Amino acid sequence: MKFPSPALALLAALSATPAAFAHEGHDATAPAATAAAAVSPKQAATQAAMRDLWVEHVFWIRNYVVASHAHDANAQKVATAQVIANATSIAGAVGSFYGKPAGDRMLSLLGGHWGAVKAYSDATFANDAKGQAAATTTLLANARDIAAFLAKANPNLPEATLVGLLSAHGAHHIAQIQQLARGDDAAEAKTWAAMRVHMFTIADALTGALAKQFPAKF
Repeated sequence: MKFPSPALALLAALSATPAAFAHEGHDATAPAATAAAAVSPKQAATQAAMRDLWVEHVFWIRNYVVASHAHDANAQKVATAQVIANATSIAGAVGSFYGKPAGDRMLSLLGGHWGAVKAYSDATFANDAKGQAAATTTLLANARDIAAFLAKANPNLPEATLVGLLSAHGAHHIAQIQQLARGDDAAEAKTWAAMRVHMFTIADALTGALAKQFPAKF
């Protein structure tokens, strides 16, 4: 299947590396033991919790896609509820540092992300190329909006790097949906592994930036 041009932009983001975070002490490729030694117990616990939240995000969206492929409406409903519950938890974590209005804004942005991924999944299984293209455009715009929001909230989060990280995340969703739709289990297994590591990268970058901005809380 040919990717629409916005999807090509997302897929190109998969090659982006979070170099700016490496310069700030957020080297996502560092061994877990090394990373753990560099942080306080409170930061390590926060990082682990953030990793769980972001991995649950991709886990439940994948469940929605699998349910869609199987035409299982009940499983779709359960997965949707879990995606929303997870987004609420992530937004709550943001709000615990920046206040409820910021948490509400994060929830709205995560809702936009989920809406775009869901729309892409639904369009894929409906063989709707125009729907795929529209959803991809929305996904790209939403990645930029989330990046701008987080960068404004925390000076330790470079906006350009966030755009790369979040666009690559969107590209993973698109690749996974395509692979599940065509039954390419081997390719999807590799994408899932990459998604999980990428969620760790995002969670670790956010936690590290929070620890720098709010050292008294860590």
